[in-house]
Amino acid sequence: MRLGVLDVGSNTVHLLVVDAHPGARPLPAYSHKAELKLAELLDEDGAIGSDGVDRLTETIRVARDIAEDKGVEEILPFATSAVREAANAEGVLARVAQETDVKLEVLSGEDEARLTFLAVRRWFGWSAGRLLVVDIGGGSLEIAYGLDEEPDAAVSLPLGAGRLTAGWLPGDPPDAEQVRALRRHVRAEVARSVGVISRFSPPDHVVATSKTFKQLARLAGAPGSSEGLYVQRELSRESLEQWVPRLAAMPTAERAELPGVSEGRAGQLLAGALVAEATMDLFGIEAVEICPWALREGVILRRLDHLRAA
Repeated sequence: MRLGVLDVGSNTVHLLVVDAHPGARPLPAYSHKAELKLAELLDEDGAIGSDGVDRLTETIRVARDIAEDKGVEEILPFATSAVREAANAEGVLARVAQETDVKLEVLSGEDEARLTFLAVRRWFGWSAGRLLVVDIGGGSLEIAYGLDEEPDAAVSLPLGAGRLTAGWLPGDPPDAEQVRALRRHVRAEVARSVGVISRFSPPDHVVATSKTFKQLARLAGAPGSSEGLYVQRELSRESLEQWVPRLAAMPTAERAELPGVSEGRAGQLLAGALVAEATMDLFGIEAVEICPWALREGVILRRLDHLRAA
């Protein structure tokens, strides 16, 4: 069957169309992205402004029409931290449903961590052993650990690259004190979750997902997307520590010219790098392997599991 997963994230609204069957690997058929940066459209009261709601509604309507044109049998629509934490979330969801017939499922931070962990487990298989999975989104950081398909621990922290950039790094490039203040904040937040994970046995495999980690790995010399999904990509803490001060000294336009860095994400890359560096350092991670599957694939796999059980 052809499924469409509609991801309303803090940075983008992404429709991924896949051909999927229970027990088989989902095959991507079409991808459509629209950059909204919802996390940056919140007003002083923490609500998504009227212009943001208009843009979100229209973007979802366009994605719905594209899904229909592509022969999608079922749309799996979900929203993450930007909508979840908006002061007017209920009103936004109601308007979207009324005007587009799309009812967004709002995932909790722990839901995000669990579904991402499921996708990573299916990608690497049981031979990967105990997994530690780290994902940096636009609004939040998710960390999950476990031996099975359901993690033993799942943590979500308000450390998304978009959120932190908007709240802590107004300069372009930011001044040194702004960077230092954000670094302190990030490390204090991450440190609170270390004990949740460290009570378990050390992981056999540490994996990172998300656009932020993919871009950082590319800067560190990992193969580009043109090399395909199955090429191993890694990011070492040593390489990351070398890149952080370089990124801090660059304006957004200069970062956008780096290999693998998209113009829309260039402004957020420093904040994402600080979160990645803090997580790897405080958890004692020397290197992570990049997984091409993440939250969207986890949502698809969960739906296929339900179909198989029905």
